[in-house]
Amino acid sequence: MLERLNQAMEHIERHLDERIDVADLARIVATSEYHFRRLFSALAGIPLSEYVRRRRLTVAGAEVLAGERTLLEVAVRYGYTSGEAFARAFRVMHGVGPAEARRSGASLRCQSRLSFRLTVEGSSSMRYRVVEKEEFRVAGRKVRVPLVHEGVNPAIADFIRGIGKETLRRVEGLSDQEPRGIVGVSDNLDPSRAEGTELDYYHGVVTGAAVPEDMDALTVPAGTWAVFENTGPFPQALQYLWRDVFTQWFPSNPYRSRPGPEILRTRLSRDAAQADAELWIPVERTAL
Repeated sequence: MLERLNQAMEHIERHLDERIDVADLARIVATSEYHFRRLFSALAGIPLSEYVRRRRLTVAGAEVLAGERTLLEVAVRYGYTSGEAFARAFRVMHGVGPAEARRSGASLRCQSRLSFRLTVEGSSSMRYRVVEKEEFRVAGRKVRVPLVHEGVNPAIADFIRGIGKETLRRVEGLSDQEPRGIVGVSDNLDPSRAEGTELDYYHGVVTGAAVPEDMDALTVPAGTWAVFENTGPFPQALQYLWRDVFTQWFPSNPYRSRPGPEILRTRLSRDAAQADAELWIPVERTAL
């Protein structure tokens, strides 16, 4: 896996001035496009598209300073359809426009090339199990919210506070299978998983029962799920659990993620400082 990831990074470098097809990168790593995007984001800490954008603008910055090509030639070479679009992106990355940078020899920012190396980790074990589930439904209340990587998501917190106790009681009464009780379900996320992109959040239950017309529902096809457990400070324990699943568990096990909702069952301590978490990730087995 490590060698293949570095081969994918080399492929990106060789094609910075061309269209980079994620399918080609996924084939190099021998996984699906869906799983490759998520694995890269978890390992690198930024979405794949953002990394490619920064690398292109880093190399473009060097060409701007070198002065061997016109600014429009540099813009077109790195995928921008106009000098204006290139100038805007260049300023966001470097804090200065390309024309000004060429005139003044300004200091520019650099996105270093990524490479993946082995570090000795994994001395602590992860608790997990693999579950086969028939088709089920998520029933409850739904909202579209921005993705937040660190800390409490204020949009979700406000949404939950606005759900009445009677509604929650009715929703909870529909729970008839694992994971039992009220859960948080994230679906329809942007492939980049970038901070601020939006997702559908359901506050509800997993059920096989008919869903009342006044509730939101999500039908989930049958499939395989990896279930992880963690206990720790809230909300860090939940967010670190997702990170550890992709940076530690997937590279060590013959599974990859597949499209589908992620389900999080959380039980808070009385003071809401600690949480017991159970995270359900849709997976499929890969060849050893």
